[in-house]
This record gives sequence, C-alpha cells and structure tokens, in this order.
Amino acid sequence: MKISNIQATLNRIPSSIYLAIAVLIFASSNSITRILNDIGLHNLIDGRNPISLCNVLFVGNICGLGLMIPLFYRDWSPTILKSITRKDWISLTITSIFTGAIAPALILTAIGNTSIANVVLIGRIEPILTLVLSVWLLGLRLDVWTIAGSVASFGGVVVTILLGGVGTMMTMAGFQIGTGEIFIAIASVITAISSVTNKLQLQSIPLGIFTIYRNLLGTVIFFVIANVFYGKEHFADAFTPLLWQWMLLYALVIVVIARLCWLEGLKKATPTELNLATSLNPILSIFMAYVILSQVPTLAQYYGLSLLIIGVILNFIGNQHQGKMKQKVAKSTDIEKMDTAIGFRGV
Repeated sequence: MKISNIQATLNRIPSSIYLAIAVLIFASSNSITRILNDIGLHNLIDGRNPISLCNVLFVGNICGLGLMIPLFYRDWSPTILKSITRKDWISLTITSIFTGAIAPALILTAIGNTSIANVVLIGRIEPILTLVLSVWLLGLRLDVWTIAGSVASFGGVVVTILLGGVGTMMTMAGFQIGTGEIFIAIASVITAISSVTNKLQLQSIPLGIFTIYRNLLGTVIFFVIANVFYGKEHFADAFTPLLWQWMLLYALVIVVIARLCWLEGLKKATPTELNLATSLNPILSIFMAYVILSQVPTLAQYYGLSLLIIGVILNFIGNQHQGKMKQKVAKSTDIEKMDTAIGFRGV
C-alpha cells in the first residue's frame, strides 16, 4: 500500500478514536511503570533491580530523546538558535530542571510509595493550580460552573491526602500523611507553575527546541543528582539488555504512539471531545490500576473519586455553557496540545 493511501486511510479515522487510544495508553502508564519495576524485582542482578524507577526515568528519557530528534531536528537550525535570547535560555533552563528532572523523579518515587489511585487523585492538584495561576497571571476569566467544579475536584484531592495515606507516613497538623502523597503533591505544584510559564516561553521558543532541550537537560540533571545522593553504582544496571528491551517498547508505545494519536486527534477534535478526553483520564487511570495491578480503591479513594467526578461534571457543564457563549474558539498552541493536563504520561 502506498504511503499516500495509508495517510488517506488514517485521515478518515474519527478524532474520537485517536483520543480514545491516547487516553487509554496514558491512563495505563502509571500501572505499566509499576509492572516494569516488578519485572526487575524478579530478575535481580547481584541483588539490584535493573528496572528500578530511577533507571526507568533515566533510560526512558534517553529513548524518548532518540525518538524525538528525528521529529524536531529542523527546529535546531543555526538561524533559529540565534533568534532565542539569553533570557529565554535561562528561563527554559530553570523550567527544564524542574519539569524534566525534579518533578518526574518525585512522581516515580510516589509511584513506588503509594497506590496508583492516590497518585492519580492527588495529581489533580495540577490542573486546579494551573487554572488559578492562569487567572492570576494570564487574566483568564472563569464562570461559576468552572469554579464549582474546581472546588469539588480540590475537595477530592484533600480527602485523598488526609484519609488515604499508604506506605511510609508523616504527621502533619495532626493527620498521618504518606510520603508518596507529599511527593506527588509537590510534583503537581511544580508542574502547574511550569504549565503557565511554558505557555509564555513557547511564544518565542520553537516546540522542537523546547521539547528536546527539556528532555536532555532533565536527563543530565537527574543523573547528576542521583549520583550525588546514591553513588555511582546507582546506575550500574542502566545498560542491561533486560532494561533496554522493555524501555524501547515503553518509549515506543507511551512516548510515540500515544502522543502522536493525541496530536492527530486534536487536529479535528471538538472542544467537547477534548474536555471529555482530559476529564476521563484520572477515572480511567484508577480503573486501569484495578485491571492491571488489582488495586482496589480504598474508602478514602472512593470519596475522592466521587468528588472528582462531580467536579468533572460541573466543569463539563461550564465548558458547554462557554461554548454556547462563544462563536469562535481560539486554536490551541502546540504546547497546549502536547501538555494538556491529563495526568502523568510516562517519562
């Protein structure tokens, strides 16, 4: 079959199908990461796990970088590089360190210290904070439905943090809170702040430079930090065949297929379809944790999930209302399409 015929066939596929594939893969990413870690525990090398969470982040970033370069190498022309100011490079460097190294490390550590449901529910802090910062810094205007939905979602996060701690616990204000919950909350705050600054950075920095630089610098910084805290032997198994064969598949499915399906779906997706896809992600993530890992939600997680669903419904009503009020919808930028707040999508 000719390439043109294949492209024509792909173009006839409804956007909802592309979005469904992407969201399903993204929703499975946390559980898949946990499964890979367990595979490593059953294939120890001198007592070490070759598919440790640190190795997953480090090697996964390398694989992702190798797959992104062919897609974005044209953005790295000398002419484009010279057009980027020193201020832009400094700003990009700071956000790359936090979003490319610190936040992913905290998320993967949280995956190893608490349930996937807690990771997903508490991670909803990110879109809530992004909304607040957008109102404060970008002048975004909200309606009563969106505000009510955000309050309900935030209530779900609070319930999960205070009542759903798993693993190592810390006492804060009289409550026992798990360290995993604290890590994912910090990571969500970092990501939310970065989401707002990213939108400003992408006005002057091409997407290819932004994506590759963030991935590359984040990988280097993470490698340095891990060596300082854990020693040089921490990545002793980073180049074992077992790790690479799984990470190449992981990067292909989660980094490439899922992201390309997401972008392809966004080309023709209506605002309603996009809102539904992003809203269903946390619910599907908890469902996939049950299917893949047999993790049954706790009572606290059911409470948090119920409030989250109420928030999703209220936000959906708000989006429908805004859609009727607006005759024209602004086109999403490239970074908004790639980094829409749908939860953790792998390293």
